[in-house]
Amino acid sequence: MSYSIAEAAAATDLTPDTLRYYERDGLMLQPVTRSATGHRRYSERDLTWIQLITCLRGTGMPIRDVRRYAELVRQGDGNEQARLDLLRAHRARVLAQLAEVQEHLGAIDRKIGIYLEKVDTENVDQGLDLERTPTA
Repeated sequence: MSYSIAEAAAATDLTPDTLRYYERDGLMLQPVTRSATGHRRYSERDLTWIQLITCLRGTGMPIRDVRRYAELVRQGDGNEQARLDLLRAHRARVLAQLAEVQEHLGAIDRKIGIYLEKVDTENVDQGLDLERTPTA
């Protein structure tokens, strides 16, 4: 089965412009096939690859690294160590970012806790019972 650019965009939650950019910038594994009228036709394999690109970009992999990874995959067998090294380096960066986000989330949670205590104390001082007060 093949998909038009509009169908591929809908299936991947990307814009047609993004799909064209991926193709133009060398991020696709192979050239996207064209119909007899010259319109792009995306295969299932293309969509699977686009999903991987989306995952890599969504986790902050720079375009140059995605391009390098695509080049390595296009070259075929024999460079698995280079692919592994690239993905492991990216994974390490993602884990560092996650740790930093967790740290920031902890700070936000602590601040929320301070405000919850303050709001609860003020409501108790005013004789309000939040457990029994309707919220709607």
